[in-house]
Amino acid sequence: MFSRLARLPRARALALCALPVAGLFAAAGFAPLPFAIAQPGTTADVLGKDQGREVITVSGAPVRPTEGQLRMTTILATGPSASIGFSEVADAWFRTDRAVLPKSSVYPAGESDQEIQKHNLGEMKESQDAASLAALDYLKLDPNKVKVNLHLADVGGPSAGLLFSLGIVDKIDGNGKGGDLTGGRTIAGTGTIDPDGTVGAVGGVALKTQAAARDGATVFLVPKGECSQAKSELPKGLRLVPVTALSDAVSSLHSLEQGQESKVPSC
Repeated sequence: MFSRLARLPRARALALCALPVAGLFAAAGFAPLPFAIAQPGTTADVLGKDQGREVITVSGAPVRPTEGQLRMTTILATGPSASIGFSEVADAWFRTDRAVLPKSSVYPAGESDQEIQKHNLGEMKESQDAASLAALDYLKLDPNKVKVNLHLADVGGPSAGLLFSLGIVDKIDGNGKGGDLTGGRTIAGTGTIDPDGTVGAVGGVALKTQAAARDGATVFLVPKGECSQAKSELPKGLRLVPVTALSDAVSSLHSLEQGQESKVPSC
């Protein structure tokens, strides 16, 4: 084979060599690839209502009316059974509002769409329980006397934990002086939370900042370790505030509300 190619004109030889490569690309255009494509998802104000019900309800302690918004953010990813082709991956690769991710990094292997949904809803319930404990601990309230119910339909995963905790704090205590924790702003963010108030990383923050800006947020609370990722596609006019714990987030929002910009950390 190589001796025959050696006797062919150079242009014709290159063309013949290119045929198998072109064939591979053509096949890739139709074959499903092991990727998921993610994009900015919905946001929800945890101080408001979802499907006609308050997202946060408290019994055993007085609550206050709130102004401003605390918006939890999501990403929307193709499901584990979705067939993603080469053209879709190529299109998403060059868009700032899309991310191409290995499917194995998004979904456990061998689980169906229904199993994934059940898993994500389980994580959301655990996140809500941790958020309630973290907020009540911050407020020095007894969880045996004060009960918090959190309702947010059709959203799974643990990444709303920080925003749930902040919503509980704002509903009960506000800024501690009769005003709002938000200062009337639209605040967005993301982050898991542990019962002791520790904030953890979540992934997808560059897409979540876009969802936040789209829905009117001017401030975005981000786990400190994900600052560089959040800055990579940061929408104009959206301020990043890094946090490592619920107390950090509350302190930063207090400073913003009081106009003490120099006390607010930034990425």
